[in-house]
Amino acid sequence: MPSFPASHRLRHGRFSEPNRIYLLTANTLNREPVFLDWRVGRLVVEQLRSAQEQGFVDSLAWVVMPDHFHWLVVLQRSSLDQLMCRTKSLSTRAINQATGRTGSRWQQGYHDHALRNEEDLKRVARYVIANPMRAGLVKRVGDYPLWDAIWL
Repeated sequence: MPSFPASHRLRHGRFSEPNRIYLLTANTLNREPVFLDWRVGRLVVEQLRSAQEQGFVDSLAWVVMPDHFHWLVVLQRSSLDQLMCRTKSLSTRAINQATGRTGSRWQQGYHDHALRNEEDLKRVARYVIANPMRAGLVKRVGDYPLWDAIWL
């Protein structure tokens, strides 16, 4: 098997299937904790919600952590690459405008996991929204400002 740089390995074999459920993860550049300020994190939330409003995905659950986000979606009229490129690009523009910075805010690539039928969807959603508790940021999920799920 040929050796590819890490960013190419992330894309190798990736397949976008409409109406499939995916868990998506993107990390900030150098894992910088850009979203410790929840107001900056809300700029990413706006892009997650915009993708839903425009029909690219149905969002099931998401959390924006200080240095990454997890997003559980049903893919609709987009590919994973288009969705993530759009989300990261538009959020970078908004973040840079709000903070007076320039340059990229995100690492290249992203991680995706297509859920199989036998996987427990709510278990994965709980994993997503409990991330701030596991990271020691809060004691209760409801205390963290940057998450949402359809099961409320």
